[in-house]
Amino acid sequence: MSYPRHIWSGDWRSESERAREAAEQAERLKQESRANAVQNGTPAPTEPIDLDHDAEADHSAWKPGRGALAVTVLALCGLLAGAFALGTLTKGNDDNLSALPAVANSPIKPKAGQTQASAIYAATSPAVVSIRTSSGSGTGFLIDTNGTLVTNAHVAGKSKDVTVKFGQNGAALDGRVKGVDPSVDLAIVQIPTPDIPKGVKPLQLADSRTVQVGDTAIAIGNPFGLDRTATEGIISATDREIQAPNGFQIDSVIQTDAPINPGNSGGPLLDDSGHVIGVNSQIATAGSSGNVGVGFAVPSNTVRQVAPALERGEKVKHAWLGIETSAPTSSTSGAEVQSIVPGGPAESAKLRTGDIITKIDGQAVKSPSDVSAAVNQKQPGDKVVITVERNGLTEELTAKLGTRPGRTP
Repeated sequence: MSYPRHIWSGDWRSESERAREAAEQAERLKQESRANAVQNGTPAPTEPIDLDHDAEADHSAWKPGRGALAVTVLALCGLLAGAFALGTLTKGNDDNLSALPAVANSPIKPKAGQTQASAIYAATSPAVVSIRTSSGSGTGFLIDTNGTLVTNAHVAGKSKDVTVKFGQNGAALDGRVKGVDPSVDLAIVQIPTPDIPKGVKPLQLADSRTVQVGDTAIAIGNPFGLDRTATEGIISATDREIQAPNGFQIDSVIQTDAPINPGNSGGPLLDDSGHVIGVNSQIATAGSSGNVGVGFAVPSNTVRQVAPALERGEKVKHAWLGIETSAPTSSTSGAEVQSIVPGGPAESAKLRTGDIITKIDGQAVKSPSDVSAAVNQKQPGDKVVITVERNGLTEELTAKLGTRPGRTP
């Protein structure tokens, strides 16, 4: 499987793998030390809490299944409605970065009389901020010591400047929107480094590929304007798909039952190490204006991919095929082409409506979501071989991917 590299200034995957191997070696030495201590009758060494550990957790045994979810995105406002419609979570209308390596999962250990959720909140909440625009408010969080904040694209909207506050009693700070990527609903806001309150530590990004169903999930945000509210739950599902503000699909989304509500948008979803695994973005409303236990977060690996370019003020380019697909009526797997954008890459490649896509670059397509996932892993200008079933015959077509437009055609 290939991954987008065009906006990275370093090979973070190789760096993460080397870090993981180093962490495994350290763990083996630690286990040997403990075994020797037990054998010699000496106390086993204690393990300190290390929130700055930068090794990647071992995820080799985890292989996510893809689950499709049909949803509808509502208007970007605080009042959400519709039967299981998907709403955004804003209240109201709501140094060049190098590669951002993942950090290892080293669970925070609570002090005596303290819950783990309390320990996580104490370690992470100071870095969570409220973000207010002329049309509404949401949440964001600090990711480095240079004043870089992550939030949702639909929180920033079209604003160039926003108001940032660290806590209800914090000073109103001037934040500059450096970049917005509506295709993945992420934005970067910058504040001057001297404006970061003393002692506030940036949140670290986990490798969202390691997230598993049942893991602890803690959300921190400003629901309905309530400053830095924490809620706890679990990971309900991984590899979901939701619709971005510009109508395109966001892949590998994390689903959680940790209660999130309007105003939580742009806030962090944290694991038991206090590391960010996702950015809270949308909820299923079931006709209400608040949480019903189905929330969705843009994965942290997507943040790691787009944040460097957004901080530089660059526009992130996404690959585009220019088709709409659905589950085929004549077979149990694949993706049937329902419409083709005139003049787009698919039309140039001679795809036709009614074609059933069964493979892309030799990888099986089992559902329509597999098509968008395959395309999202590519860069504009890449060529892909598309295997289709047409009139009972199998054909291979080559498409040169274009650049995704600002909104769905």
